[in-house]
Amino acid sequence: MSDLTARMRQAVPEYRPDATAQECMGAILQFVEAVTFPDPDELLAALREVIGEHWPGLPPYARNLAYRMVCLQRPHDAALLREAAHDLRAFGPDWDEEAEELLRRADLLDPRP
Repeated sequence: MSDLTARMRQAVPEYRPDATAQECMGAILQFVEAVTFPDPDELLAALREVIGEHWPGLPPYARNLAYRMVCLQRPHDAALLREAAHDLRAFGPDWDEEAEELLRRADLLDPRP
């Protein structure tokens, strides 16, 4: 397990049921630091691993930030843009406009029949 995956898991409340508010804030800060500059492949792998283990567990703010960081580094990856859009839709409707924009960009890069 990478340090990035470990920090990402710490952002999942179910993995830390006895954590104090201060410990939770520390985990959030470490998560934000961890997802800021990693290689996009490493970040995407960690994100998929943690989501795969406990799909609803990673809070929307964490998912959105992680996907945003990867999409900024891979703006021409249509499959990734679609993946991020579908994840946003799962926690909508607050994020529906952003999801639609990602899907529009993906379709411009790789039109679907």
